[in-house]
Amino acid sequence: MAALRVSGGGRKFTGRQAGRADTGAMYSDEEVAALYDVLNPWDPEVWPADGFHSRLVMGAGAVLDVGCGTGALLGWARENGHGGRLAGVDPDRAALARARARRGDVEWVEGVAAGLGWTAEFELATMTSHAFQCLVTDEEIRASLAAIRAALRPGGRFAFETRHPQARAWEGWTPAAVSEVRDGAGRALRVWYEAAEVEEGVVSVAETTADAEGTVLRVDRQRLRFLSEARLDGFLAEAGFEVAERYGDWVGGPVTAASGELVTVARRA
Repeated sequence: MAALRVSGGGRKFTGRQAGRADTGAMYSDEEVAALYDVLNPWDPEVWPADGFHSRLVMGAGAVLDVGCGTGALLGWARENGHGGRLAGVDPDRAALARARARRGDVEWVEGVAAGLGWTAEFELATMTSHAFQCLVTDEEIRASLAAIRAALRPGGRFAFETRHPQARAWEGWTPAAVSEVRDGAGRALRVWYEAAEVEEGVVSVAETTADAEGTVLRVDRQRLRFLSEARLDGFLAEAGFEVAERYGDWVGGPVTAASGELVTVARRA
């Protein structure tokens, strides 16, 4: 899930799980995965979201990262001394190829959250970089939560975040906010976003990658679900989770009328 990278709230936007690239793209999946790592190095000292998840991972003996992308979180954990079991799951083959190249001592599995087959094997499950929002339909959310809960040991925790719909983050995802970057091959690129609310709570986002002259190389499209706090907690309770921690930002602040995030640590009830 490492295609789209809209900034905001926790730094990163991710997701090719339910997305697609336009036919005729001149920038490959492998190049997109590499560009993601250039734009989003995992750094707990710089990014509060990375610090939040890293602390949880380092405190758990067996960790499952759902939507692991290029493997940055689990790779960082192993490099920094995590000696327990680490497993990452993602449907994006190009991203997983980079994860496998990053660390050979982590389990990397191609698949989606709803297809997890583990039973009571992990102390902690994570879903970082707003990947939870790639679960758009009620059915996807219910099936994914059920599978994640099944993979956790009794009392195990599931840490994830979604953007709070009240902040309407998508209104800032416009072509005016273009980013100029260089990819891993040194090519100058321009990246911008366009978003529209297509139905209540679901936003369609297009990421355009172009060369320095503006020639479009690729357009990736994604739909994201923005759940209210009450609706989110309803899904969690239905799946057998109880909310153990809830924050409105990455430094432990409460959820308020100004919050842009719903940062959640749910416990298997």
